[in-house]
Amino acid sequence: MLQVARLAPKLLEESTDLVRSFLENQQNSDGGFKDRIGRSDLYYTVFGIDSFLALQADLPLERTEDYLRTFGSGERLDLVHLCCLARCWGAIEHTRSRRSLPPSSRAEIVQRIEEFRTVDGGYHPAVGSPFGTAYGCFLAIGAYQDLKVEFPEPLRLVQCLKFLETSDGAWTNERTPRAALRNPQLSAGSTNATAAAVTVLLNLGLPVSSTVGDWLLARAHPDGGFLAATQAPIPDLLSTATALHALAGLERDFAKVKDLCLDFIDSLWTNEGSFHGNWSDDVLDCEYTYYGLLALGHLSL
Repeated sequence: MLQVARLAPKLLEESTDLVRSFLENQQNSDGGFKDRIGRSDLYYTVFGIDSFLALQADLPLERTEDYLRTFGSGERLDLVHLCCLARCWGAIEHTRSRRSLPPSSRAEIVQRIEEFRTVDGGYHPAVGSPFGTAYGCFLAIGAYQDLKVEFPEPLRLVQCLKFLETSDGAWTNERTPRAALRNPQLSAGSTNATAAAVTVLLNLGLPVSSTVGDWLLARAHPDGGFLAATQAPIPDLLSTATALHALAGLERDFAKVKDLCLDFIDSLWTNEGSFHGNWSDDVLDCEYTYYGLLALGHLSL
């Protein structure tokens, strides 16, 4: 994802400096990056760090590392923030070209991630859940990659994703025990869950049906961008970035929607150096800055 996001400046051109300035202003004095109300948060710090790396800009490493160390080995973190901690350290280590996280902390983070593993082989934000989520699977396998640890029992993860397949040829993010008993194959997929499942399967070296690419392309909005689901009222930047990333992974041609997507992203751009999440969003943050870079990177090819 970072390799592609690094191509965004080809389209941003002089505006690249505005994005860099925006990111600099998003980092608090404690080294963390701001959430939507200005507090330092690990989740947003991931996107801040990765956006800096995408622009190949200098990241204040010492300040950022000081912030990450306050979380230790993730003793009090939920699955999302635990995987974010792994991602942050992975990005820092990539930048420094050496390991910064002690082996004991690496092992402890892995152990804690496994506490969120579900009976069906996936991962869920709530400990003890019987069924995993597509997002949880995506986060977990990414964390293992960031920590440079071999992923355990990958076929169990594939089993979880199999349960999340929908009858319309995509994936849903989550199933509840009651819904699973009533309808084992859920009917309607979602763009982000499908993109997550595609990315996980491709990372595991497994084939994905070409019909999935058809499903994703069908989520393209007539005015540009991609919808989060069939019934979504408007397109959004997250769904656009993830759909383009999944389509690229599937080696599907999206040239027919390229210009419309560029127009859509341009409609979300602000001269403050960032992107709104959708047409009704009025808050800027590191997360959608990164999704804008990722989408532009794919559209620059």
